[in-house]
Amino acid sequence: MPDPAVPPTPPVPLDALLARADLGLRRIAGPADPAVVVHWAHTSEMADPYPYLLGGELLLSAGVHVPDGAGAGYFDAYVSRIVAAGGAALGFGVAPVHDTVPGALVEACEMHGLPLVEVPPRTTFSAVARALWQLMAQARTAELRRVTEAQQSLATAAARPDPVPSVLQQLARRLGGRAVLYGPEGTPIAGAGPEPGEEVRTALAKLAEVVRPPSPGHPRTPSPEGPRPPSPGHTRASSPGHRVGSGPDAPAGSSGDLHADLAARPSSASDTVAGVRLVAHALGNGEGFVLGTAAPQRDAGDHTIASVAAVLLSLLTGERHSGSGAGRSSALVRLLLGAAPAEVAPLLGGDRWRVVHGRPDGRAAPDPVTASALGAALGSSLVDVAGEVVRVLVPDGRAVERVPSWTLGVSAAAAPRDWPAADTQAARALARARATRAPLLRHGDRPTALTDLVPPAEADAHARALLAPIEQSPALVDTLRTWLSLHGSWDRTAVALDVHRNTVRQRIARCAALLDADLDDPDVRMELWFALRRT
Repeated sequence: MPDPAVPPTPPVPLDALLARADLGLRRIAGPADPAVVVHWAHTSEMADPYPYLLGGELLLSAGVHVPDGAGAGYFDAYVSRIVAAGGAALGFGVAPVHDTVPGALVEACEMHGLPLVEVPPRTTFSAVARALWQLMAQARTAELRRVTEAQQSLATAAARPDPVPSVLQQLARRLGGRAVLYGPEGTPIAGAGPEPGEEVRTALAKLAEVVRPPSPGHPRTPSPEGPRPPSPGHTRASSPGHRVGSGPDAPAGSSGDLHADLAARPSSASDTVAGVRLVAHALGNGEGFVLGTAAPQRDAGDHTIASVAAVLLSLLTGERHSGSGAGRSSALVRLLLGAAPAEVAPLLGGDRWRVVHGRPDGRAAPDPVTASALGAALGSSLVDVAGEVVRVLVPDGRAVERVPSWTLGVSAAAAPRDWPAADTQAARALARARATRAPLLRHGDRPTALTDLVPPAEADAHARALLAPIEQSPALVDTLRTWLSLHGSWDRTAVALDVHRNTVRQRIARCAALLDADLDDPDVRMELWFALRRT
């Protein structure tokens, strides 16, 4: 979870605020360090502002709290409390209380290493705060632009003939460091960017082992060297419910132990070695690939950029390692050239599949991104968007469970020749699920049914004869089937068919007239349902 004390906007260097000519600010004490940044501005005239500071503030004060005759002891205690609270700098306003900045305050700030900024009489504290927020907004816009451009360049690189090296090159350039892809055995497969020193290379490889999950055929074994001792920086590993280390904002130079339960398989881990920021991301293809980065600095958008690269590399390495992408491509080509579904099914990885129809909750129609997300949740990349419905082909061996914010209809397992029928089963199951407000319904798959007692040819002939008066109107047939499946509910049938309830009443009345049947008679309903299941 993000730290609630850290604002969503990037911090502003104190030097950028001092460079604003309209403010006229002047640093008169403390270190002239360009690394000093300000997260926000806070005005306080408390003698002890410690309880009201979160850290990273430019504290603004006109010295109202300073008693007459205050000496070095008062200012030493005042400044030490600001430093203890994590204040970034102190801005002291000249006039109306003080004509000049007290000399004892200048000495105290110099001694404690707190930057002291003189605010001239013509500059109000509100103007300083407004200028700070303007600089933050500019920095945020620049960071968003940098991340957007990086995402576009990474996507373009992934479409090149050599996608993996191209993505790594773009990532290394955007981070200003080194990007490495480690294979399931832990050895580097590809890399881009300047080579770091031996210490950094070794630390990055060991960090990759923290997040690399065991892959089929490549079980992970503990390093014979044992756990790495604490590094000069800090290490953090994270996964759902698992956080390790000294925190994401620990400064370089703080000690931190490398504690990582390998069984927990954190999705990412970070460390700082020799002043270089190291991050490892476990790729989401489950094959044991890991992306490692080493950069001299850490900007706000670097994590987002690296995460996008990790997603792209997960897709690329998954396709390359399993060959599933090539199999799907080959299956599509063979179908287009006239092959039967039964012939291409082995190329997809199985003989029996289930068809799943999904519809997102709410009014928005699914787009390719949300459709791919549903496919990922169901464990299949065979996804098709058909209007307001997403169709997914799922191997029979994979369980189909509920997916939040989706309504699903699932067919029975079917061989390739029966896929069209399975598609119809999934569509009917989805319509019934939406009508009954169930998140998931499966097509009934009973080994023995009443219809099995009647010879199929005789059952089909009876169904055609019984439904002949309405067979030329698919709307009437679908309405009658849905209405019977929902026990004659007008409202649920209207929801399932996306029509008005009066339209349902009119269609059912028309069916009763054409069939010359009493649809309130349960025997008539049973016979019609039997016939509808044969069509």
